[in-house]
Amino acid sequence: MPILGSIIKSAIEFRSRIPIENRKALDPYKVQIRTLRKLLRQAQLTSFGEEYGFQDMLRQRNPLTLFKQRVPLFDYDSMHRRWWYRTLNGEAYVSWPGQVKYFALSSGTSGASSKYLPITPDKLRAIQKTSIRQIWSLAKYDFPPEFFSKGILMLGGSTQLQFNGTYYEGDLSGITAGNIPFWFQHFYKPGNRISKETNWTTKLEEIIKKAPEWDIGIICGVPAWLQILLERIIETYNLNTIHDMWPNLSIYVHGGVSFAPYQKGFEKLLARPLVYLETYLASEGFIAYQNRANTSAMQLVLDNGIFFEFVPFNESNFDHDGNLHPNATVLNIKEIEEDKDYGLLMSTCAGAWRYLIGDTIRFTSKALSEIVITGRTKQFLSLCGEHISQENLNNAVEMLSQKLNITIREFTVAGVKHEKGMFAHKWYLGCDSPLDADMAARLLDENLKILNDDYRTERLHAIREVTAEVMDSSVFYEWMKIQGKEGGQHKFPRVLKNAKLESWTNFLDNRK
Repeated sequence: MPILGSIIKSAIEFRSRIPIENRKALDPYKVQIRTLRKLLRQAQLTSFGEEYGFQDMLRQRNPLTLFKQRVPLFDYDSMHRRWWYRTLNGEAYVSWPGQVKYFALSSGTSGASSKYLPITPDKLRAIQKTSIRQIWSLAKYDFPPEFFSKGILMLGGSTQLQFNGTYYEGDLSGITAGNIPFWFQHFYKPGNRISKETNWTTKLEEIIKKAPEWDIGIICGVPAWLQILLERIIETYNLNTIHDMWPNLSIYVHGGVSFAPYQKGFEKLLARPLVYLETYLASEGFIAYQNRANTSAMQLVLDNGIFFEFVPFNESNFDHDGNLHPNATVLNIKEIEEDKDYGLLMSTCAGAWRYLIGDTIRFTSKALSEIVITGRTKQFLSLCGEHISQENLNNAVEMLSQKLNITIREFTVAGVKHEKGMFAHKWYLGCDSPLDADMAARLLDENLKILNDDYRTERLHAIREVTAEVMDSSVFYEWMKIQGKEGGQHKFPRVLKNAKLESWTNFLDNRK
């Protein structure tokens, strides 16, 4: 359908050339204050708004000062315990106007169980609006008109939601896919029927069966599961690469987990390079997306239903387990600095207020409001002051893969006690090629010494041993299936602690 592609490309290019008439929109701080004021105005008559005096805040020239004084900091447990349990019970106007119809089940990589996060009509509209903005950004790439008529394969959770009397629950990807605009249905694959499938194995088989009928230009999904799908298609149809079936495949939209450890293995499935576009779409909202070429950073969405605050990620503001101190230092977007890690607080059009999402981010450009995700507040390793971030772990594994020319498809690491009050790190590596565990541990140790000064210091004094266990990558996916986290948007945690570490080690012992 070349005519359709030409129309879409012309619309995208026209939209990208529309000038911004109000130059004040370029000031991130002013944009965010307008966003906060709009959120306060919409929620002023809710139970939350009345308790914390949103109407008083709206009378101020700048509501931020009173907002910070009155509204406490929340994580999921405190927000749910104080407010969202009422929303789950069907009560309306709790922390956002109206009754909540949908709840997204988060993947729960940090906590012990899934979280129920409210999805309001305002949030769904905001996600759709930001998604369209990302489509407009494709005007910055030189794709031919016919490309814009190709299919978009979105490998997400089931759109078959569970009804619990007053609300529907399911994966965010399933909720959003079930509410996509009518005009997008032509492009959307695998289509409504397959998307409703709740069994991951069955869904995979259905997609593989239909794959030759589609002309896919864009693929979207978590790297681990999408790589499994592409490998299965190549194997089933005896292809050399996925481009043998989908010659127009040009873009991979990914997010939720660092792509770096997967990239080497992923590119073996391709005949030519793809354009990689990163998105930051969480159950709490569409936070950021890659808005320009030749960068790996994403631009925060400042004017679409989310007010951001930033907590310096250090021991003054977070405890040893990554929990936020009640009196933590909180900064606005005008006060942040580049190249420093921050815990991310969000107030949203779904009734989250000063809510710690659990991710850590770093500004690469304050002027452009561009960020990279550096990890999770609770998925870092610091038994004795080594302060290893998820970013450090990803980079150490990527360096190992490059040096040995292998693909580490999955990995995780745990901190354990060693003799005489000392400590040790235990790596678990999912690699489908031969790999000597002792050599892998030594190289990972060396890589982290290069990447992290604190680790290098503690390696001399407190961390007595670094070991590794190598296994087939399928072992990781078996454990996730047992946890009910197979397929969709689920990711394997990069750091294992407490109950999850116990579950993992028990699983491995029983498997042996």
